[in-house]
Amino acid sequence: MTASPATTPAARGGRAAAGKYLIVGPSWVGDMVMAQALFRQLKADNPHNGIVVLAPAWTRPLLARMAEVAAGQALPFRHGEWAWRERRRIGRALRREGFSHAIVLPNSFKSALIPWQARIPERIGWRGEWRDLLLTDCRRLDKQKLPLMAQRFAALARPADSPAPADLLAPRLTVRPDELEAACRKLRLHREQPVLALCPGAEFGPSKQWPAAHHAALANRYLRLGWQVWLFGSANDRAIAAAIAAAIAPELAHHCRDLTGRTNLAEAIDLLSASDVVVANDSGLMHVAAALDRPLVAIYGSSSGSFTPPLASKVELLATGIECQPCHRRECPYGHLRCLNEMRPETVATAIDGLRDENSGEVANCGFS
Repeated sequence: MTASPATTPAARGGRAAAGKYLIVGPSWVGDMVMAQALFRQLKADNPHNGIVVLAPAWTRPLLARMAEVAAGQALPFRHGEWAWRERRRIGRALRREGFSHAIVLPNSFKSALIPWQARIPERIGWRGEWRDLLLTDCRRLDKQKLPLMAQRFAALARPADSPAPADLLAPRLTVRPDELEAACRKLRLHREQPVLALCPGAEFGPSKQWPAAHHAALANRYLRLGWQVWLFGSANDRAIAAAIAAAIAPELAHHCRDLTGRTNLAEAIDLLSASDVVVANDSGLMHVAAALDRPLVAIYGSSSGSFTPPLASKVELLATGIECQPCHRRECPYGHLRCLNEMRPETVATAIDGLRDENSGEVANCGFS
């Protein structure tokens, strides 16, 4: 059912009364970055809106860098876990918090259980998995009207029949200079030379990972031009980072720093903010770099930028455009991985040149000879 005009998040013809919002957030880094478009829209509608985000514990460092979020509350569930009793306990505990609205971003039935148990008066989300039983404002999605994930999130800040906002408020993370300096001291990093940040991992699978040999060729070229290279990622990305590091010219190796598995999410965010250019696969760190508004080259393999593009002002999206791309498979169904193998380091360097020229008026001269 659809909420009446008097009880929708934004009133017609003027600014809505301030509300206290519980947002049930996504479980992936990139999706949570995209969710900031909703948080920013709620604050734009009324600066006094309060926002609490219910999400996995790992999201706290990310939420702490979103100025719109008052607090994050951790969900103690494994991915896909039902945990009915625990969801009921959390929901009942939230009844005394005085939330006026809940917005449920995941499409699952179980994600709407806590707001329902909390008896939050307005419970809003897109239709899926019989959620109309739990939501007071369960909406049918028009994918043509809202082609981007960030647009779909932000649209939930407004009444169901409202036109889409003219301008999407893109995610923008804040950085604390003192924490950036602390991270640099901890890892013995300096910022005296330009930094090329490489994010070679992708939790989705190998069909999103640009080859280590191509990363290394790009890194060697920039190292020879006096840059330093920082490799970012989780402990799961150590293997590809090690392969990149092993292919760095020995005389340049001291300027290439492998940070995979050595930083927490907060430190990775702060250190990415210090980079001059970021090269990333379609991954969570790609979206973090975009939300930091760093010059970004995003490389697409089995996926595309049509649904969740990085929302940055200085970005180049690269894809080979072969006949089977995008297939959206975790591994190449044909075994050739041409969509990534045929994305040459020269092409990525040209994209970096363009971003550098656009950003500062300087020509990086980083083409391959």
